[in-house]
Order: sequence, then C-alpha cells, then structure tokens
Amino acid sequence: MLLKIPENAQPGTMFPLKAAQDPDIGSNAVQNYTVSPNLHFHVVTHSRSDGRKYPELVLDRALDREEQPELTLTLTALDGGAPPKSGTTTVRIEVVDINDNAPQFIQSLYEVQILENSPLDALVVTVSARDLDAGIYGNVAYSLFQGDGVSQPFVIDKVTGEIRLSKQLDFEGISHYNIEITAIDGGDLLGKCTVAVQVLDVNDNAPELTIRKLTVPVPENSAETVVAVFSVSDSDSGDNGRMVCSIQNNIPFLLKPTFENYYTLVTEGPLDRESRAEYNITITVTDLGTPRLTTQHTITVQVSDINDNAPAFTQTSYTMFVHENNSPALHIGTISATDSDSGSNAHITYSLLPSQDPQLALDSLISINADNGQLFALRALDYETLKAFEFLVGATDRGSPALSSQ
Repeated sequence: MLLKIPENAQPGTMFPLKAAQDPDIGSNAVQNYTVSPNLHFHVVTHSRSDGRKYPELVLDRALDREEQPELTLTLTALDGGAPPKSGTTTVRIEVVDINDNAPQFIQSLYEVQILENSPLDALVVTVSARDLDAGIYGNVAYSLFQGDGVSQPFVIDKVTGEIRLSKQLDFEGISHYNIEITAIDGGDLLGKCTVAVQVLDVNDNAPELTIRKLTVPVPENSAETVVAVFSVSDSDSGDNGRMVCSIQNNIPFLLKPTFENYYTLVTEGPLDRESRAEYNITITVTDLGTPRLTTQHTITVQVSDINDNAPAFTQTSYTMFVHENNSPALHIGTISATDSDSGSNAHITYSLLPSQDPQLALDSLISINADNGQLFALRALDYETLKAFEFLVGATDRGSPALSSQ
C-alpha cells in the first residue's frame, strides 16, 4: 500500500488502511493488526458493525519530509485461530509537502433505499466531498474503496460522485450493501464515507407448493380422510411473501391449515363412487403483493369402490312360455341383473334357489348359466302333467362380503 502523508499532519491523525481478507469466520477470521516498530506510527484495529476488523494507522510523532522523505512499514494481520495465521503487506509512506487539508464528505454515512427491479444505470445516490485547499490540491476524485466482502453491483462517477447500478439487484440474494467511498484530492489525500444501501423487495416470486403426502385413491363411504398434505412458500418478504390458499367450492373436500404454511386436504364426509368416481381438485395459492402472483396445482383423486350395492334385477319377475314336447336343453329365456359397483364387486353369478314346493323336482326341469343368466329346459315338458311352475333365481356379486338379491 502507498500512503502519501503531508508533513504537517498532526500527531493522533488516523489513516485508513485496506483490510486483509480472510475467508474464515468467527474467531478464525482477522482479529488484530500490528505494524513493524518505528518512531512515527502505530496501528489501531477497529470493528465494523458486522464484526469485521479493519486497521487504521495512527501518527504518533510529526513527520519531517526534509529529514526523512519516505518510510517503509510492514503491516501484519493476525487471525484468532489455533494456531494463528498471519499475512503481511508493505506500507510505503511518502511525506508530502504543503497539502494540509484532506477532502471531507458532507455526510460520513449515506443511507439509501432502492427497489430490486431498478434498471441498470439507475442513480442510487450522489455523494459529495469538499477540500479547503486551492488548485489541484482542492480537486476531488471519487472511487469505490472497499466494500463488505461481496461483489457489489455499483459504479461511481469519479467527477460527480454519482453512484449508479451496474448489475441487476436481487433482494432474495442480498438485501443490504455497505459501500465505502473515498475522495482523493490532487495531493493524494483522501476522505472516506460509507453508503448503506437497503434493497427493497418487489413481488417477483410466485408462491411455490410442495406435496408432502398424497393418498390416492380414497375409499368411498369412509369418514373424514386425509387426501394430501402440502406446504406453500414464497421467497419474497412482507405482504409479497404472505399467502392465502384455497380450493374450488363445489366439491366435498376441505382445506385445513395446520402450522407454518402447512395444509391438509381432507374429505368433507363419506364419498360415493357410484355418484362420482373422480375429482380434479385445484389448489390455488396467491400472495398478497402488488400485483398478486398466483400458483395453481391440480390433484386428481379417484374414489375406490366398496361393495355397497347388491345386484338388482332388471325385472322383479319373468314369465316364460314353453311349448310341450320341447327338445332337451332348449333355451327358454334369459334373466339379467346389474350391479353399480365396479370390478369384482360388480361381477354377478346367477344360481337357482331351492324350490319352495317339495313336489317340484326343479333340478330335473331347469338349469341356469351362472355367468350370463340363460335358462334351459333340461327335458321335454308335458302340458297335461305340469301346466306352470315358479322358481326363484339368485344373483350374487363377488365382493367381500358378497351381496345378493333374488
């Protein structure tokens, strides 16, 4: 580092030195600065508000350019680790004649706010320093001195002191910047100020929804059932990050908030597959920013069947006519039943039920196809012996437990 110090600088004057960089944190970061033994200076270690250490060189004894026009010191930075590590740099001091006023900023701290969606080259703030000297010693040039350890999206006009945006801001990435600005006069004396920039949030992130648990399909006739558990999040802050969650009104489901942006989707009551076997549920998450941003997620819920419907015959009774002296195995008619359940719960088996008339040998007269309900006369019938007879037919599904009708 090169410092140019006027010979009439007063003892006790402090000169800022650039801080050492240490990627470690806490006590393992830079803790102290020392300078090699000399007659004129010692170094003081200061702490910024964020805990980082920076050095300042303090003049103990007045300089005399004619006696010693230049000094060379070794600045050492020490961390607090075990074992401690150190780094050194050379500080070369040129004693400057006459120029006895350094630039001074009108404010030592500038606090500004800027929207994260501000366009490139937007004006952030204008800093100003003045120098009481005349001529070239009173001309001031501005520059970015040292920031807070992160790449900063700002540039400064060295003549006007205007600080402008050089890169896009992102509140969700970095919400604060501390910029150190120097003003150097024609005699290389400098003043320093800090610009604290607060990035203001803009509603530029839509809510996000994450399904944590999904129960599909949902059995019909069940009491309140948890269909899904999900969480919502929004990277924005304030109202931009606050959210409301809803589903459509015309479905038998409820949305219940649990904790910290978690929700459960539950059935409002027992479902009936025979009335509706599938629901498309749209979950809508909207933030409260301006403008509002919305995210939607659709869940398809199938209702699984339970054997809650017995087979139903298409007719309560059937009348069939057969000419006597028929041929054996004659197809005399078909009965039919339906079942509004699905799968095996709706698969029907037909059977002849035991006759209520002990004189009627039903098994020798009639047979039925168990799969399709077709009835057959097993032998030739005789009108003079048997003019009419009745019998019962059963239809049984394959559910568990099985249901039947006759």
